[in-house]
Amino acid sequence: MLQLEIDFRARVWGGQRLKAGPDNIGEAWIAYEHNRVKGGPHAGQTLAEVAAQLGPALLGSVPWSRTGARFPLLIKVLDCEDWLSVQVHPNDIQAARLEGHGAFGKTEAWHILEAASGARLIAGTRPGVDRDALAAAIAAGSVLDVVAFRDARAGDTVLMPAGTMHALGPGLLIYEVQQTSDLTYRVWDWDRPASAGRSLHIAQSLEVVDPESHPRIRSQREEVAIERLTSCDYFTLDKHTLGGAARHLDTRGRSFHVVTAVAGDVLVSGRAGAHRL
Repeated sequence: MLQLEIDFRARVWGGQRLKAGPDNIGEAWIAYEHNRVKGGPHAGQTLAEVAAQLGPALLGSVPWSRTGARFPLLIKVLDCEDWLSVQVHPNDIQAARLEGHGAFGKTEAWHILEAASGARLIAGTRPGVDRDALAAAIAAGSVLDVVAFRDARAGDTVLMPAGTMHALGPGLLIYEVQQTSDLTYRVWDWDRPASAGRSLHIAQSLEVVDPESHPRIRSQREEVAIERLTSCDYFTLDKHTLGGAARHLDTRGRSFHVVTAVAGDVLVSGRAGAHRL
């Protein structure tokens, strides 16, 4: 069991909910390969270094067979004070072709922790929009006319397969699980001034976009002890409501668990000790 240091990232669209200070923090990276371990025999090491040492004993047999010692996920909390860019991510095959060997694609899932009244997001394109229509809209500066705006509410969950056009809007606090990739192709950035690291990637976007991807929003349901929010080939996202009760988690050596307390205090204990989240 490892407790990880959080890596806070300033973003032009970020806010102050994750960490107050002079910078607008948009992302808290809570589990990825370069997080450092807090305390214990691996203190100060990165998750990548520990994974290289322990291999399947840490990662489990399934991730080990697929991606070797590389930690396969990137888990974040996002504070969206403004719109994120309209963007798309490649799949694994496309990422390797466009970015080189070792690049991963990005399928991701959003679970909405908080949503302001009237908050919206973009998930896919409108029905009937094909690649040619999308290319024409991008060239004309009217991409917002062909994307699908959706209402966003606390408790909603969206699985966003690679190739899906998407964006998060203002007033959202998001728990995000994704493949271990920060590879983003931007289509539209709301006419913000171009800055280092925020250029558009029109050719790549049109190559990898899947106009037929129309994700379904899973709305919050009646509260249960364990709720499966979404699952795909890369990860499973479950919500546990404890209410003071203990919960036993067993990976059976097949994978690993990342445990995040999004409300209240949680005591996590195992053979290697205990940590309070």
